[in-house]
Amino acid sequence: GCDSFAKIAAPRWAVFRAVVLLLGLCAACAGGEVAAVKGGAARAGGGLRGNTAAGFVAFVPGARPLSAVLATGAIAMQAPGMQGVDPMNGGDQDKEKLYQLVAELSREETRETALLELSKKRETFPDLAPILWHSFGTTATLLQEIVCIYPLLSPPQLTAHASNRVCNALALLQCVASHQDTRQLFLKAHIPLFLYPFLNTISKTRPFEYLRLTSLGVIGALVKMDDSDVINFLLTTEIIPLCLRIMENGSDLSKTVATFIVQKILLDDTGLNYICATAERFFAVSNVLSNMIQGLTKEPSTRLLKHIIRCYLRLSENARARDALRHCLPEQLWDASFTSCLREDA
Repeated sequence: GCDSFAKIAAPRWAVFRAVVLLLGLCAACAGGEVAAVKGGAARAGGGLRGNTAAGFVAFVPGARPLSAVLATGAIAMQAPGMQGVDPMNGGDQDKEKLYQLVAELSREETRETALLELSKKRETFPDLAPILWHSFGTTATLLQEIVCIYPLLSPPQLTAHASNRVCNALALLQCVASHQDTRQLFLKAHIPLFLYPFLNTISKTRPFEYLRLTSLGVIGALVKMDDSDVINFLLTTEIIPLCLRIMENGSDLSKTVATFIVQKILLDDTGLNYICATAERFFAVSNVLSNMIQGLTKEPSTRLLKHIIRCYLRLSENARARDALRHCLPEQLWDASFTSCLREDA
């Protein structure tokens, strides 16, 4: 079903990996004496229709290590968007603990533990996202955690330990993606494109499934904000064919999140018009939705069914799509196949 979109924008993952691995190698050399510079964009070839995720690192002569900056409580508070930020609206002890954890991200020997602790406690740090984004070299460190996993994707060699570690880094990026002060910066740096190789995997082992689901969570956090800029950005990338593939072949939970992302794209007028602009795009989406309905007759999932119905409902608001749905809407939505399932959830 997603082949149509794949033809429109076939990803050249090999070129993309070469670019981001190069960025990762730069980040690996950075240590605590490197400043992350966001916003410069590099092309990854014609396969990725938008600019490749940018974020390059540059040595800064005389710069102080992150640990030294944090020890004074400064943590880049003079950076744009950071003035007056109170990370937790709490006591000094809590602030110092947060600063220390962020500082530990810059050191290889303490990074894994810091990733775990920050990912577990991110809900208690309201302004963690601006601190992560504007602090010294932290974004480059998180991207390094991502790109170092690429060699394990094909052939599939991802272990549970490696999957858990990179998912902790992705959880922190999800925090950045959902925060109002960092969301636009996150998009301008094209960070979501670093996640697409994870979404493009097909292995059904638990480490890969966990990796795909966490990556989908980052994109889901973006679209949940109902921001047209987010939708406009995603439409310049391969997110729709990637989601369609997961909707066809993923686990129940991954299918649900991927369908939610497509639903949120459809709820935006630009997204609806984009998908309904050509018959090829429309039928790529409707065929996948139809196949999912067929599958739900054997393995019901009320939550997933609701997202699929909302997709169809939104498609019906486009005149051309409405005419097409008269002929291709699954029979199960006409009859009483799901009546009991929906009644039980009422």
